[in-house]
Amino acid sequence: MLPRFFPLPQFALLFFFLLLTQVAFPQTRTEGIGPSNQYYPVHDFRDDFQVYDEVAKAYVPYIVEQQPDQRALSTYVDLESNRNYNLLVSTQQDGYLFINAALKHKLEAGKWYVFSIDSLYRAFRQPEIFLTIYGAPGLTNKQLFIGYPKSLTQKPVVLRDDNLSVRPRTFSVYDNFLSLGLLFLLATHTFLFSFYHRAFLRFYSLRDLLSLRAQEESFLISRPLSGTNVLFVLNLSFVVAYLMVFVQSRNLDVFLSRHLLGKQSLWSILGEFAILSFVAFITLMGKYIALEVIGGLYKLQSIINIHFFKALQSSMLFFTVLTLLLAIIAYNTTSTTWSESALLLPILIFYLARLAFLYIVIRSLESIKNLYLFSYLCIVELIPLIIGLRFAL
Repeated sequence: MLPRFFPLPQFALLFFFLLLTQVAFPQTRTEGIGPSNQYYPVHDFRDDFQVYDEVAKAYVPYIVEQQPDQRALSTYVDLESNRNYNLLVSTQQDGYLFINAALKHKLEAGKWYVFSIDSLYRAFRQPEIFLTIYGAPGLTNKQLFIGYPKSLTQKPVVLRDDNLSVRPRTFSVYDNFLSLGLLFLLATHTFLFSFYHRAFLRFYSLRDLLSLRAQEESFLISRPLSGTNVLFVLNLSFVVAYLMVFVQSRNLDVFLSRHLLGKQSLWSILGEFAILSFVAFITLMGKYIALEVIGGLYKLQSIINIHFFKALQSSMLFFTVLTLLLAIIAYNTTSTTWSESALLLPILIFYLARLAFLYIVIRSLESIKNLYLFSYLCIVELIPLIIGLRFAL
């Protein structure tokens, strides 16, 4: 029962006024965004945009009053912390969308573009991407949101006014493997150095590699399929597989090895490493069989073992040094841009230099016509190189 000093008509009038206020002035926080307003806003990047400052030679926060004519606005998008959400982009005029400084999509005026963050995470294999919208000057023509599709049973995801958020530290699933892989390679090289000391010093000797006087009676040359040689071939397979996974972690797919991965986890990458090591080992051992077959056709059986040994020796030195160099660069620089040409160029130079070196070595050991020898080397060295580079990246 209501008190006497609060008459019933006044109470009903107050209740009706409050109800009318809620209907006439709904809260804008739960309004939808994106195509047909079918997405709840999770994060608005309006206050996160950056522009490149020529004076500072770095990206600085975008301030409308100071940089009204900027056409390219950039921001970092945290993919790992926003799984299961969508990235929504729209411009009032035609523009372009860049991801990690690479053009990815042309943006039509007034059209919303929806990208699954899960798909972006799988495609770029990075916890964070650098996104740039290029178009008309200013901020009013550009919209960038992280959103979630509406559902009748889904509790609305509200965009809050505060800019304070707690996010996990940037982390990549490859980081653990790359560290464990280096320790594993260190352990295998230590094992070979301790138990096969003479062979280790022979394989990893630049002076011995450049020597044209190969000791054919050496146990490493005279028995190419001995247990010692097989162990060193297996170790080279580990190095090559690690290098392939390392390059793949920089968002460069090698021989479609990305399709070996299912769910991105440390165990899946370890499984991929094991598969790549096995494939590399079979390929290296298959090279000796190919040399035996082609050498028999060309009647060059006397130089097959030396050819195989020099090829292994040069590959061990090159790929080991290359792996260490790339690891040092990766662990000491955080903003390095990796490109296919920068990685393919040293490999191409190495194989061409090895082809010329093998020509000189074989020519010094065997009296053979130049055209005959060149034909042999083209089949066993040059053609596999061309095919490999064609399908590598």
